[in-house]
Amino acid sequence: MAATGRKSVLFVCLGNICRSPIAEAVFQKLVVEQGLTDQWMIDSGAVSDWNIGCSPDVRALSCLRRHGLETTHKARQVTKEDFLSFDYMLCMDESNLRDLKRKSEKVQNCKSKIELLGSYDPQKCHIIEDPYYGKDEDFETVYQQCLRCCKSFLEKCH
Repeated sequence: MAATGRKSVLFVCLGNICRSPIAEAVFQKLVVEQGLTDQWMIDSGAVSDWNIGCSPDVRALSCLRRHGLETTHKARQVTKEDFLSFDYMLCMDESNLRDLKRKSEKVQNCKSKIELLGSYDPQKCHIIEDPYYGKDEDFETVYQQCLRCCKSFLEKCH
């Protein structure tokens, strides 16, 4: 999937309708702003199969729009091929991390480095909490965390 010389990142959360599509959109914007679009392949996915084919949560879309971002992403589940093609899988919480690591053990020649996106947070907030059962401000918190983490990740990987 990743072309020679290109880096690739897959943002992962439980259902791929809140946190990971926000992270994907934020990172995409940062890459565009820095003129690095030809150097990155960016996507997001879910550890579960609950929302396959669904658009992001309306509150996530609203939050992104407030920050001048759009996304046409449709939720998808992480596949075996993702472990073979993405350089990085950055997930949102310990449960996602455990699920991805367990799945990666079943993939021969897994190339993905599986980490918490929050491990790049300069404010050391390692867990990006699921805002699904929360309020609009919880989506804003997720956005701000993703912004900090994605900036730091891009700086370290570029």
